[in-house]
Order: sequence, then structure tokens, then C-alpha cells
Amino acid sequence: MASFSFGAGNAGKILRIPLYALGRAATLVIPRTSDVWVFGSAVGVADGGLALQRFAADRGERTLWLTGSADEGAEARRLGIHSVAKQSLRGFWATARARVIVISHGFGDVNRYAATGGVIVQLWHGIPLKRIGLDAAVTTASPLPIARGAAARVLGALYRRTQHRIRVLPAASELVRGRLESAFGLDTRRVPVTGEPRTDTLSQGTAAERRLAARARLGALLGDASGVGGDAPVVLYAPTWRDGAPDPAPPNGVELAGLQTLLAQTGALLLVRSHHLGGGGGALEGPRVHGFGSEVVADITPLLPGIDALVTDYSSLAFDAALAGVPTLFHAPDLAAYERSRGFYGTYADVAGDDAASDWATILAQLRALLTDPSVRAERVRRGDALSARVHAFRDGRNTERVYRAIRQLVTFTERVS
Repeated sequence: MASFSFGAGNAGKILRIPLYALGRAATLVIPRTSDVWVFGSAVGVADGGLALQRFAADRGERTLWLTGSADEGAEARRLGIHSVAKQSLRGFWATARARVIVISHGFGDVNRYAATGGVIVQLWHGIPLKRIGLDAAVTTASPLPIARGAAARVLGALYRRTQHRIRVLPAASELVRGRLESAFGLDTRRVPVTGEPRTDTLSQGTAAERRLAARARLGALLGDASGVGGDAPVVLYAPTWRDGAPDPAPPNGVELAGLQTLLAQTGALLLVRSHHLGGGGGALEGPRVHGFGSEVVADITPLLPGIDALVTDYSSLAFDAALAGVPTLFHAPDLAAYERSRGFYGTYADVAGDDAASDWATILAQLRALLTDPSVRAERVRRGDALSARVHAFRDGRNTERVYRAIRQLVTFTERVS
């Protein structure tokens, strides 16, 4: 089971209201500096925040990472990044003093009680396929068994007010911009089309260089015995988060045996990457199956060029895979129920096509064809390229630079009028 759900998270928000009020009072009197940028991310020292931190630091900005664990602190030290614990007094002070506050998931990426008043940059962590934020009823799900409607309205108002503090929310394209404006309740000026810093790694250098670097990193993470250092095909299975619920359709014994046979016959390896808040994929096991969750590697994006196929249901990883040229198969056993409860931007077929699998037998047949028939693979890659062209406005590896310029312009304007 997952360690987090919206209901539990919303209960925590209600209980923390007095702390938010105290934090707001403190930020009214604590002066902000003109040159400190703080960063944080729910997945650790990684993702778009790390790309932007490195770019900003190289240009002379004073940067600080707010960590959520001892492991994150150790990773920051390994990377040569100054850091403090976000839940400490130093973390509160650093957040309260920072001019720029960079997050990728929510305000809990930094010290949530001290963020008001800074230039808040929400990088987000993927192009939304499933509805998020104000567009998803689950976001304001009431934790109370009574007065659910009233509680949801209060939570919705709090959510909208909180998200209104965001000053910059980069979008990958005009199509994505509309989704983010709606989900976060922001006007167009706050959602510039710059591309995502987190995906620059998929556009920099040549395809051969990206492939070589990704395979080397995969080999280091999995060990020499895995075969990844050679030409073994690598399949990534990445189910999305279901708000605390487990994967709805794990393979049964016969299906798992069929998967093992397929992997053995094709020489492929299967990496199982559950969402960092979820528990999907736990039933998959075997000699050619490796757990590849966030405890193994925080950021999967730079490793995508080393992957030969992605299997997912509703994860935004499908858009990253399309940019990386990785063919994707869609396994959606609970499509009708998920569409009713969560919903999509556009239709699921817009992304998955009309041949998404609803059972393991179908997905295994599709995976066999993809791994053994070059024409099938070429067609899947073509479909991915068409999807990427719709959602990615830039593929030049300069998204981080554009985001940095947008932030600097806003900071300069804010300082002039203050």
C-alpha cells in the first residue's frame, strides 16, 4: 500500500492551518534577500530542480537545497550543493529569507510555512495526462465522513489560494499550458511556454551519446551480472499512482510464468518502477525482474535513452519516453473506472491509441512483437514521435535557460517596484 493519499494529505492540511497562519505572520516581518534561491523536491536532489539549480549556480546565484532526509543531505554533499533540513529552524529561516523558491511537487518540497512572499517557481514533474489539481475532484477529497461537500469547498478554496502564490510555472507547449492554467488556477502570464528543465537531458548531445551514457548508468545501478552493459533489451514497467490504492490487476501465476518465458526467450530485463508514493507492480518478480523504484534512482529521466520499451497505464512518463524515442505500450486494465474517478485531458486514445491492452495476455503479446519485429518497433516509435510533436514545443536542450531567464526577468521587475 502507498504511504500517501489525498484524503490523508488533506486531513494534514486542515490540522496545519494554525501553523500556516504563524508562518505567514513571520514572513511579513522577515526581510527577503535579493540573491538567494532555495530548491526542494519530493523525489530528492534530482529532476528539474537539480537542472535549474546547476544552471543558476553557474551564473552566480546563491543556491541552497532544502532536504527531507539524511540521504538527501548526503546526496547534496556528493553533488557539491549546500543544503539544510527543510523541517529545521534553519530550513524555515532559509525559506523565509529566499528571494526565489523552486519546487517540483508542492510547497512541502521546501518549508511550507515560510514560502509566502518569495518568487515561487513550480517546475512540476511531468506533462499531465490524468487530471490534476483543481481539475481533479480527488485533490480536494474530504478526509471527514460527514459534511463532505462543505469540507471539499473549503479545501478547494485553500488549494486555489495556495497555488495563486506561484509566479512561474513552465509549460512544455501551448497545449500543456492550457492544462496547467486550469489545474492550478493561474493566468497565462504565469505559465510561460519554455519547455521543462527536467527533459533537457533528453535533447542534449547526440542520440548515440545519450544511449551510451544511460546504458552505462543502468549497468552501474543493476550490476554487471544484469547484462545491461551489453545489448540486453530493457523494458521499464511504470504504473501510475492511484491515490493510495494498489495496482488493480497484478499478474496471476500463469501470466507471471508467461512474462518470465518472454523475458528469457528475448533476453530482456524488466525494471519495475512503482510511483514513489505508490505500490504498483509489487507482484512482479523473477530472475530477470529488477525493482527500480525511487530508492534505487530518484530521477529516471536521464536513463530513458537506455530503455528499449516502456509499459505504463496513465503515467506522464509516456510523454518523456516519446521525447526520448522510446516506444510505449499501454496497459490499462481499469480504464473505465479510472476515467470516471480521475479523468483525462483530452481522451486516453489521444495518447495511447486504440489498442491499449486491458489484460496481461494482450500486453505480453504486444511486448513480444515489439521486441522481436523491427517493423512493429518502428511503428511504435513513429507514434511516439507524433505524440512528442504535439506536447513538446522545444527539443533543443535549452529549456532550463529559458526558465532561468523568465525567473530573472520577474525578480528584476519585482525588485524595481518594491
